[in-house]
Amino acid sequence: MILDISMWIWLPLSLAIVFALAHQTKPSFALLGISLIGGLIEQRLNIIGLVALIVGLFIAYKTPSLERKWQIGAYLFIFLWCVALFLHLIPGFTNAKVLDAVITGPQSIPFTMYLNLDKPFIFFGLLLAYPAMLGNKASFNKKALLLTAIPLFSLLPIAWGLGALQPELTIPHWWWLFALNNLLLTCVAEEAFFRGFVQQSLSKRFGWIAGVAVASLLFGLAHIGGGLLLVAFATLAGVGYGLAYHYSSRLWVAVLFHFLFNFAHLLFFTYPMMK
Repeated sequence: MILDISMWIWLPLSLAIVFALAHQTKPSFALLGISLIGGLIEQRLNIIGLVALIVGLFIAYKTPSLERKWQIGAYLFIFLWCVALFLHLIPGFTNAKVLDAVITGPQSIPFTMYLNLDKPFIFFGLLLAYPAMLGNKASFNKKALLLTAIPLFSLLPIAWGLGALQPELTIPHWWWLFALNNLLLTCVAEEAFFRGFVQQSLSKRFGWIAGVAVASLLFGLAHIGGGLLLVAFATLAGVGYGLAYHYSSRLWVAVLFHFLFNFAHLLFFTYPMMK
């Protein structure tokens, strides 16, 4: 595990995400500003990356008030901006490598993990451009959520049956770092984009089934680097997260389902999945 003092900037960033999920916008963006200033001071962010973030956030902020003809172009820009952040294509960021070729157990393959500074800004950009992604106060469909959880978590033993995983009960000493990173910096950004933005936008236009299906397929294809089997399982998992979002009307529920699935994978099976 590789930690240094410069990584303090991820603390206000993480707190900013928590406040935003709780609909506390002002303290969230204040903390976000602290993280950005800290990133410059600690040389985790340079002026190119800062400008790219500010431009993206500004366009996202203005998007809801634009005329329809300009709004479509703005949403397209935001979509491409998010993809670029996902793929780490925007220069100016020095993400922190905190786990370097570690293994969870004797049967697992080496695993490397970064604390990303670029990817979490997807969540904040989409929050400004599409605040409805957080969901509404509609009541939970608890029965549907339970029926969604059962087949979702069954994907892990199914992957075992197909030889992609092996049972391996482990609690690595860095589990807490994995949990914080996966929950706040990874799952929030991915669920904001695929469920909060893509799924909800398509659902409003073509119906919720089409929204879940397309968002899940795109989520699966985003894992193409892990091989076709991972694409298939990520697509099916995406259906589970999409249904969790649909039946709860809350982004944080989809984030929680996503995180618990990943954490169960870490604790009970070889991690990551074999290609």
